[in-house]
Amino acid sequence: MIEQREALLAKLGFRFGTNGPHAARTMMLDDLRLLMSHTSPQAARSDYAAAVVDANVLGKPTRKARQLAFRHLAVLYALDASNPIFRVLRRLWPLNDDAQPLLALAVALARDPLLRASQAFVLAQSPGSVVGREAVESVIDAKDPNRFSPKSLKAFAQRIGGTWTAAGYLQGKARKMRALPKFHPESVTLLLFLGYLEGRTGQRLFSSEWMALFEGAQDELEALVSAASHRGLLLFMNAGGVKEVRFPGYLTPEEEQVRQEVSHVV
Repeated sequence: MIEQREALLAKLGFRFGTNGPHAARTMMLDDLRLLMSHTSPQAARSDYAAAVVDANVLGKPTRKARQLAFRHLAVLYALDASNPIFRVLRRLWPLNDDAQPLLALAVALARDPLLRASQAFVLAQSPGSVVGREAVESVIDAKDPNRFSPKSLKAFAQRIGGTWTAAGYLQGKARKMRALPKFHPESVTLLLFLGYLEGRTGQRLFSSEWMALFEGAQDELEALVSAASHRGLLLFMNAGGVKEVRFPGYLTPEEEQVRQEVSHVV
C-alpha cells in the first residue's frame, strides 16, 4: 500500500527515496528568487535551464557550476508547469515576497526525503531552545543507520540547518536556536494544497503533517485561510464548525483523478 500511495503521489509532484538535494545544497532560496525574477510565469523547463546555464542569471563562475545549480533546483522544485506542486508555487510566488521562504520550504520538503527526515525533529523543539548540529546528524543517521560517514552527516546537517534557518524556524549561525516563522495567506494556501494532493478534504486538511508547520493559534490560522479565500487563492467555507477547502482550477481532470485514487489508498 505504501508503494502504491507513493507512486500515485509521485504523479502529483512529490519525491520519495532515501536521498535528496540536501546532500549537496540547501534549499537554494536566493538562487530560486533570482531565477523566478528572471523568468516568466509561463516559462517551460527549457526556459529555466536556458536562464541558469546559458544566461547565467545566478552568476555562477563556470558552466559546470551552472549545470549543477540547475540540476539541484530542478530536483528541489521541478521547474516544470506539468508538475502540480511547482505550478502552484509559481502561481503564489510573486504575490508576497515575505511568504517566499515558507513556500520554498514546503516544496523542498515535498521533494527532498533527506530534508523531510528532519521535519518532525525540528518542529518538536520548543521556541528558544538550542538545536545543535549533532542532534540533526543523529536524526539523519537514525533513518538509515551507518549509511553515511560522519563527514557526510555533518555536511548534511549543516545544509538542513541552513534551510530551516532561511525559512525562519531556526535562527543564528554557529549556534542555532528554535524560532517561530511568520505565516501569510500564500504559505498557508500551499500547505493546505499539499494536504489536498494527499487526498485529504474538510477538517482533515487542517490536521495533516503539512499543517504541523503552522505553529500559531487556531483563530490566526482561520483568519489566514479566510484572507486567502478573499484573495481568490482557494475557496474556504466554514459553517457551524464544519470546514471545507477547495482549489478550483488548480488541477487538471487527470490530476484530480489521481488525487482521488490517493484518497482511497491507506
